Amino acid sequence: MSHGERYSPPLTEQIRLDVERAFAEDVGAGDATADLLPESGFATAVLTCREHAVLAGRPWFDACFRQLDPDVRIEWLHQDGDILAADRAICTLHGRARALVTAERSALNFLQLLSGTATVTARYMAALAGTRTRLLDTRKTLPGLRLAQKYAVRCGGGGNHRIGLYDGVLIKENHIIAAGGIAAAMAAARRLHPTLPLEVEVEDLDELRAALAAGADRIMIDNFDLPAMREAVRIAAGRASLEASGNVDLDTIGAIGATGVDFVSVGALTKHVRAVDLSLRLRLD
Repeated sequence: MSHGERYSPPLTEQIRLDVERAFAEDVGAGDATADLLPESGFATAVLTCREHAVLAGRPWFDACFRQLDPDVRIEWLHQDGDILAADRAICTLHGRARALVTAERSALNFLQLLSGTATVTARYMAALAGTRTRLLDTRKTLPGLRLAQKYAVRCGGGGNHRIGLYDGVLIKENHIIAAGGIAAAMAAARRLHPTLPLEVEVEDLDELRAALAAGADRIMIDNFDLPAMREAVRIAAGRASLEASGNVDLDTIGAIGATGVDFVSVGALTKHVRAVDLSLRLRLD
């Protein structure tokens, strides 16, 4: 199964900057241990995934090696979004030995983190099977790696919520308090940012009705129990899309989807990630 090709990674410049930051903290002034290898030596390396996973992060992995050896050959057997079987080779690299060992850790860090994000996303998607509810990520990402993690969520079959604070308005409790109510907060948002999507977070059914009356595009129903979610779906009746949030995990997401909400957002996709177990083994040519 492969769907990664449907999802474009961030711009090449963003990936380059991500890799530069990774090398700045890992390589610094130079790889003292790689100096033990012959300067002109070449090697072949095989990358293996040691567990069942969903692949994500190829552009970052490739960029790590190509930044140190522009002539490196990387032969992939899988695309981002592919489901990987355990203990199978997923790519082979041929290039300068020093570059391969120096770039290894940074490249694996990107690939194992992003594959972990894609893998957990795929598990949540499986738990939503049979419902019409769409899975979304949040802004609870690792600092500096938001675009990378949101790309990985798409590789796992999920969708992206806002990228940042600039591409959508999400009015929450403190905004409502400061503005003097839901209607006032929404009116100000429409006036200041008329072209941006407008979402309002509500904490009970009365606030839901107020947001509907004020014309919200999407309403986040925060920490509603299942009966309240079903009632919210009935009240909204398609006038605004509903997004469930709060207390969502693999045990609860199926029942949440069954209530008929349009979206469910899950911070755990990007903040509670276990890295996929990868191994890169090298042999000198």
